[in-house]
Amino acid sequence: MKAYVFPGQGAQFSGMGLDLYEKSPEAQELFEKANKILGFNITDIMFEGSAEDLKQTKVTQPAIFLHSVILSKLMGEDFKPDLVAGHSLGEFSALVANGTLSFEDALKLVHKRALAMQKACENQSSTMAAVLGLEDDIVEDVCQTIDGVVVPANYNCPGQLVISGETEAVEKACEVLKEKGAKRAMLLPVGGAFHSPLMEPAREELAKAIEETTFNQPNCPIYQNVTTTAVTDPEEIKKNLIAQLTAPVKWTQIMKQMLEDGMESYTEVGPGKVLQGLLKKVDRRFPTSSASIE
Repeated sequence: MKAYVFPGQGAQFSGMGLDLYEKSPEAQELFEKANKILGFNITDIMFEGSAEDLKQTKVTQPAIFLHSVILSKLMGEDFKPDLVAGHSLGEFSALVANGTLSFEDALKLVHKRALAMQKACENQSSTMAAVLGLEDDIVEDVCQTIDGVVVPANYNCPGQLVISGETEAVEKACEVLKEKGAKRAMLLPVGGAFHSPLMEPAREELAKAIEETTFNQPNCPIYQNVTTTAVTDPEEIKKNLIAQLTAPVKWTQIMKQMLEDGMESYTEVGPGKVLQGLLKKVDRRFPTSSASIE
């Protein structure tokens, strides 16, 4: 079974998408449509902006979504997924790929999500940190002992878990985790505490928009961040997508479940090769590839 996976925030790079735009009239049309939907020329920032310009959440999220979705559309008949999944933001790209959401509706939701998350980040001092070299349960236990809000946010692969929360609580957790033997526990250059209770205002805002959006019957299952299992019911997909903003991304568990369910190929669709690297940490023998067009 073919699995197509879609990256989340952090995969962006300066010049992203320009090759797609130059190669295809269909890509040009979709990028121009995106500029109209967003109300600003995201293509200018994607193609010519600096790394700093691309770091803004309101730009990063739609930029990665556009790169992934347009690339999948340009693959034409070669794009035939049996399973899809997306890391955090990538879940929206995956839902276009399996026919649950239209390109236009998904982009509007991604735009709404990015603005809501950016606003939530500005409400209080918050951050995220990558913890390397510890068992998940040790990190979970330490988070529970810290005063203030700090929670596991991204289960990326065995030995790599990102925590999220109030800045002071995250910094304290990092100190304790280093004492517990973490190889590294380092703050990440992000705008705030994604996938934590601090995203509740953004979750409420996004929930309203999701409830008002048409979700179609998908043409193949999506493995969602919240449940880690194959989902095909549109109402359940909606519920999980809403919960995702304040719940952890269980990517390690998704990869293990896909392998258990008979995944035979794993193709990353979008900028970078981060997700391929994560699967190698789960099973080094498993072949991976990047999506490409002629």
